[in-house]
Amino acid sequence: MSTFGISPRSAAQRRSAPLPPPNRTYHQIRRLIHAACTLAFVALPFTNVMRFDIPNQRFYFFGVELWINEFATVFFALMFLMFVLVAVSMIYGRLYCSYLCPQMIFSEWSQGVERFFARRLNKHFYSWPDARKQWVARISFLSVLTVASIFLAFVFTSYFVAPRDLLQRLASLDLHTAGGITGAVVTLITLLDFTLVRQHFCTTVCPYGYLQGMLGDRNTLLVHYRDPDGACIQCGKCVRICHMDIDIRKGPFQIECIHCGECVDACTDVLRRLGHKTLIHYAWGERGEVLESNAPWYSKLGLRDAKRVVIVLVILAYACALSVAISMRRSMMVQFDPVRTELYKIDEQGRIHNRFRVNLANRSRRGISVKLTTNGLPGATLTLAPNPVAIKADTVSELQFDVIASAVENSTDVNHFQLIAMPDNGERAIPFDSTFIMPLRGEHKP
Repeated sequence: MSTFGISPRSAAQRRSAPLPPPNRTYHQIRRLIHAACTLAFVALPFTNVMRFDIPNQRFYFFGVELWINEFATVFFALMFLMFVLVAVSMIYGRLYCSYLCPQMIFSEWSQGVERFFARRLNKHFYSWPDARKQWVARISFLSVLTVASIFLAFVFTSYFVAPRDLLQRLASLDLHTAGGITGAVVTLITLLDFTLVRQHFCTTVCPYGYLQGMLGDRNTLLVHYRDPDGACIQCGKCVRICHMDIDIRKGPFQIECIHCGECVDACTDVLRRLGHKTLIHYAWGERGEVLESNAPWYSKLGLRDAKRVVIVLVILAYACALSVAISMRRSMMVQFDPVRTELYKIDEQGRIHNRFRVNLANRSRRGISVKLTTNGLPGATLTLAPNPVAIKADTVSELQFDVIASAVENSTDVNHFQLIAMPDNGERAIPFDSTFIMPLRGEHKP
């Protein structure tokens, strides 16, 4: 007698007409998503959609170039991504692990490559001794993985170093700079990961699976086994197909389970031939409603309680606020600072000089000219030539200049005025409040 209900023989006695195969399996869906994620992973650093450029101190977020001195915007952009990941985990369980995680995608790919060479050699060179076939399969497997590791290490490092610069380092076999050393180390780690670690990373190092236990609740999407009628025929296909080598029948909350749905496909394929429905399902919680493939689209969103609705609304509000903040950022960033190593200087004409420093950062992709003027200081001039100042795209320029003014009847030793920067790219003028130091009355002598 079976541990999980009835024996295979008694189940076969209840054989019915075979059910039609599903239109699409979770395995097919995962492969399509894995392919799309791989293409995105490779393309993102070359399109500047999202990457850090550490040497140039830039962060690219959906095509917007953020500078390191815009740390607040960078921080809130990263927090937004983390908040989205946490929300997805709470609503849809370990969807990221099974469908989107690069570690899982490339681990399964490396296993597929290893099986591919083993099958090919057994099929076409069946007369070879087993030891020879194993050696050839292993060498072929490691050769492919070495090339793949170099390529993926190059792509990964391109998220932090400009791809063109990194390609030059790779072509010159650079092993003495930070970029070259990083590429070599990442290549070695990737190769060891593909050959030795693979899914063991998910159960030993990655904290996400452990956090999922705290993020989930009674309405979180998961894969679990339900057999109220004892229809399991003990074929074991759900165990053999599992990438994590677990038995889903022992419960849905095993730390190794990534809820990929491959066991759902296996059970569906076996039992439909006997005229029965699958015993393994996606469902909203351990005892919740089963997620049917033909269910309406809105029922698949998982907004099953007020908490989830609030979380989605918060994410949308966060996204809108972040979009507005990014759209309002200026292409030209200007910062004035007085140089107070000498409070003032009086020239031969009796005019008073105050020294200032200006930092002009052009964060756009085209050149901008900035005209500097003053307001609130009668007769003031600037020793800045040329004015306007031309700033090339994606560059920072620091200049020093004097503001020159003459003492007037109502002037004091400290006079408040404004320095104004007017860019020619259509953005509004940028005023800065500052002070102009003059000598005390009676001390004004050339």
